[in-house]
Amino acid sequence: MAGDVLPDPRRRMPGRGAWLHPDPRCLAKAEKRRAFPRALRAQGAVDVAALRAVLDAPGGDSLGATVGSGPPRAVEGNRKQVDPS
Repeated sequence: MAGDVLPDPRRRMPGRGAWLHPDPRCLAKAEKRRAFPRALRAQGAVDVAALRAVLDAPGGDSLGATVGSGPPRAVEGNRKQVDPS
């Protein structure tokens, strides 16, 4: 089942998540490496359009630059979120 990747800069959504630099180049690299399905334990492909829109928007790269791992993040139906910081 395919899902949507949602940005969660405040890290408040429950469930599983993944960390990503707030840089469109990092998003492209993660997509190329197929990192999101593995990190989010998703079956099949995931849609990163919402995340790409946030990163491509003016000021989208000012969401933070912390990289690491943390507690599980959002799972809402078939939608998963990524902390773009």
